Amino acid sequence: MRAALHAEWTKMRTVVSPRWLLLGTVAATVALSTVATSVVNCTAGHCGGDTTKLTLMGVHLGQVPVAILGVQIISGEYGTGMIRTTLTAVPRRATVFPAKAITLTGAVVVSGTVAVLASVLVGRLVLPDVGDQALSLADGPTRRAVFGTVLYLVLIGLLSFGIATVVRNSASSIGGVLALLYVLPIISQTIGDPDWQRLLQQLGPSAGLSIQATTDFGSLPIGPWAGLGVTAVWAVASLIAGGLLLRRRDAY
Repeated sequence: MRAALHAEWTKMRTVVSPRWLLLGTVAATVALSTVATSVVNCTAGHCGGDTTKLTLMGVHLGQVPVAILGVQIISGEYGTGMIRTTLTAVPRRATVFPAKAITLTGAVVVSGTVAVLASVLVGRLVLPDVGDQALSLADGPTRRAVFGTVLYLVLIGLLSFGIATVVRNSASSIGGVLALLYVLPIISQTIGDPDWQRLLQQLGPSAGLSIQATTDFGSLPIGPWAGLGVTAVWAVASLIAGGLLLRRRDAY
């Protein structure tokens, strides 16, 4: 495992595209969060709504580079034929698969933490009237939202990695993941029956974004931790499917 981790980390560190995708995660998250907070007018120490969730809105866009990275870490090797070299160097596929997942997790944790903390900092600078306690890691709900959002990004990366291992095609995998993250929520909004609408919102992988909420929990389709649990189930299911197929199929 140690040799496999070293090999995967070397690939992550030396290939250009992962670095740009990780930087893109930070840039996209902070940029959208900045725009979202800059259009809010605060009066008398009150901005209205959930300011923590508002400052973390950039994750809706920042998750795209994470998803692409999760796909590319495995499907990119299938596309170039590099997967054969990888499996020749480390014949045990039960070692290669978790090594890639662990490397991906570490990279997303770092970039996700930077992106989320930078977004909160921007929120404190742009919304100076929200008070000392709001947007502070000393506040329990804010702390849960911040670190839960980082965990959400990790789960999205692992979900994408698992799907890409099953599909083995970059374009199809990216399209499938983005459809789950963006098209499914749009479809749920078009359903007239509120019960079915709520059910779709509860079952999709983007349900994990509810972890960002710090107020007005009654309006959420699913609770913060329960929503993150749904995303985790999606990620685990895709990893199990991908791991099993990687062991049974050839490298072509």
